[in-house]
Amino acid sequence: MKTTPLEIKTKQSKALEAKLFVGPQEEKILESTYPGLEFVKDYGWLTILSKPLYWLLYELYRIIGNWGWAIVALVVVLKIAFYWLNSQAYKSMGKMKAINPKIMEMREKLKDNPQLMQTEMMKIYREEKVNPLGGCLPIAVQMPFFIALYWVLLSSVEMRNAPWIGWVHDLSAPDTAFGVWFGVPIGLLPILMTATSVFQTWLNPTPPDPIQAKMMWFMPLAFSVMFFFFPAGLVLYWLSNNILSIAQQWMINKQLGVMK
Repeated sequence: MKTTPLEIKTKQSKALEAKLFVGPQEEKILESTYPGLEFVKDYGWLTILSKPLYWLLYELYRIIGNWGWAIVALVVVLKIAFYWLNSQAYKSMGKMKAINPKIMEMREKLKDNPQLMQTEMMKIYREEKVNPLGGCLPIAVQMPFFIALYWVLLSSVEMRNAPWIGWVHDLSAPDTAFGVWFGVPIGLLPILMTATSVFQTWLNPTPPDPIQAKMMWFMPLAFSVMFFFFPAGLVLYWLSNNILSIAQQWMINKQLGVMK
């Protein structure tokens, strides 16, 4: 609460009235209660992105009438907005996947000469006009938006007791479609999330270094454990993003002839 400074002299008294809000941090209710009160809802250091993303999510919910489908629709909107950037990243990764057999063969031949191996690897990249980091920059540009949306979904009390379809009755709680085993909620959404993450790994180029290659397959399995404890709405967001990413990457890999 903001007030003007008060001057209280000796043996004087003054009364000060104040409004107290007690309730869930529903952004629209906070906005209507008092100007600026909605800022008590903390989105972290990416508030500048989280606020417009929440606004867009809320408008989609008003149109669709279901928070789950509003999350899916928001992912579709973001995918359309970043379509060109994603295309550049997937084209670069597709080209890397295409020349990967040549790289692996060269590494096997020159495994006893690391310096020459690096020289030949850079030569292949130049000849094939491939940038090893070409797939990273477009994705790095989008990361702040996805992190901001993560905080929106994590902070939005509006998801509490909000159903999606079938077995998902509360988007703010973990998916427990198959019950709770030894304290771990087992849900269909996290299982599908894990499957799509592994499939995405298969679509991506395999790193030439054997240790990096093993880590690339291990990471999606390791991270998938956390998703079993995440709110269903958050897992739905990542699953929708994965499915659309796979569709776009598959299409580009087909165009490049990598899927033969």
